[in-house]
Formats: sequence, C-alpha cells, structure tokens
Amino acid sequence: MTIDKPLSIELRLPSKLGFEKIAMQTAASYAALLGLEQDRVEDLKTAVAEACINAIEHGNHGDEKVVVGVILSMDHQRLEVKVLDHGAGVTHVTLPPNIDKKILGEEDPRGMGMFLIQALVDEVEWVSNPPEGSYARLVIYLDREKH
Repeated sequence: MTIDKPLSIELRLPSKLGFEKIAMQTAASYAALLGLEQDRVEDLKTAVAEACINAIEHGNHGDEKVVVGVILSMDHQRLEVKVLDHGAGVTHVTLPPNIDKKILGEEDPRGMGMFLIQALVDEVEWVSNPPEGSYARLVIYLDREKH
C-alpha cells in the first residue's frame, strides 16, 4: 500500500482486561495493510497489548469507567502507537528484571511489560502529563534497515 498522507485510527477502550486484544488486533491489521513483515506485526501486537495492560492496571487502576485511548498513526516511514491513560505516568525507573529469579519464584513473575515493550519496538517513550494523564509512545519503522 502506498501512503500519500499520514493516516490515523483512534480507539477508546474501557479499562478492563481483555480489551487490550481489540487494540492489539487493530494494530496488527493496520500494520499488515501497510506490508509490515509478519514477525514485526507479532512484535507490535505484543507491545501494544503490554502497553494497554499497563494503562488499564497502573494508569487507570482498573476503573472500567475510565477510558484507555489508543491512537495509531502512520506515515511513509513508521507506525506510531500512543496508549493514553489517566494516571500520573512512570515516576521512577525500574531495574531490569532478573529472569532467573523470576523462573525460580524468587521474584514476582510480573513486572516485565516495559522491558518487553522496549525489546519489541524501535522506539519507546513514556510521557507523564498530569493532570491530563500520561501515555506510552511506541514506534516501529516500516523499513528497519534505514534506521
């Protein structure tokens, strides 16, 4: 597909686990339309799902009346996904998880979302903007070789 001008899609999802799958599948369909390779589509799906789960659980504290916004936009170089919530955002840098300790049960098996997202996309940024909320910005370049 040739992109003449930037395209965008916006979703408004309730803060309820399970709805991240709508954002994940929408992002996958959007990326596939643009010819993104299947392995990159799978990376995008996982990263978007993780960002939405973080927004639901940490940003909006599971309050189903509060919306998680997802904005997918694309130009001829990249696909950008913003996942917006009403929380304060990331207030501290977390140490990288110790996979061995998690496997052995010495650490909580959760808490790997941000690190997983960073590993799967080309750029990631967490922006805090109280009182309006915060967002995660994920970017995948359409042609990884150029970046």
